[in-house]
Amino acid sequence: MHKVAVVVQDGAEPFGLGAMCEVWAEPYHPEDDNPVFDFVVTTPRPGRVRGSVYDLHVDLGLEAAADADLVCVIPKRGYRDPSPEVVELVRDAESRGAFVFAHCTAAFVLGEAGLLDGRRCTTHWRHVSELAECYPLAHVDGDVLYVQEGTIVTGAGSAAGLDAALHLMRQQFGSRVAAAAARRIVVPPHRDGGQAQFIARAVPVCESEALAPLLAWISGNLSSDLTVETLARQMHMSPRTFARRFKDETGTTPYSWVLAQRVQAAEELLEQTDHSIDWVAAEVGFGNAATLRHHFGRSRGVSPVEYRRSFSQTA
Repeated sequence: MHKVAVVVQDGAEPFGLGAMCEVWAEPYHPEDDNPVFDFVVTTPRPGRVRGSVYDLHVDLGLEAAADADLVCVIPKRGYRDPSPEVVELVRDAESRGAFVFAHCTAAFVLGEAGLLDGRRCTTHWRHVSELAECYPLAHVDGDVLYVQEGTIVTGAGSAAGLDAALHLMRQQFGSRVAAAAARRIVVPPHRDGGQAQFIARAVPVCESEALAPLLAWISGNLSSDLTVETLARQMHMSPRTFARRFKDETGTTPYSWVLAQRVQAAEELLEQTDHSIDWVAAEVGFGNAATLRHHFGRSRGVSPVEYRRSFSQTA
């Protein structure tokens, strides 16, 4: 992935644009050794673009996005009225194998282009029913932060666009690069796409102030037997009460949270060590290579060996 093109239309949401700039438009930082992309901002009619809060001046037309490896469509007011040229652009991008990324209401552009037909996707929870009604062939999931189906990536509202972009960064460049990008932006390095879009309680710090010590303990004890019963004892709760409270405060189940932490830890060890797959599996709590391969493949779409081949820092 070398060239990233962002597409803005009248009514563009500033946070959506800013989030993509934060992830993909950074110059080189020696301390991070981050990748640098040929980053362009494009629009159907160059010149003044009326934003939702302030106006933009964009010099480049959509032709500048025609050879991009990643095309990001920024959400906008008036999302039910996408530019026909943008619809055609994303359709062409998908047909030539480029990644197409849309979060929040920008998913409606992908629906208009037919790119959601037969695919699982998401959007902001307020618009889930509307997206499903407009594009009945799409499999709209309103209970997740982001979804990737092949080269099509959709995210929920606002901050979930950052989560989806960091997911794609991790997939293409490895967990170290994605973690460095997240650290620069000052956001959590990984929120799994299957996490709920919103949770029952506000989350002030570290996903939950009440659960923060437990989450830190889990991260340091991944090789332990981390059953609900074990975790509930740490919190001096019954397993049922603990499981309900954990879901309320983090948006996911204890099992799913632990599983995501184990996969992430396995990523780091695969990148940073040359230990055997069995050793990595035991170290992160999967027990054996077969279990690691199963969960890693389901979560990341590649085997541990393939992941190491792509992102190892020890070669």
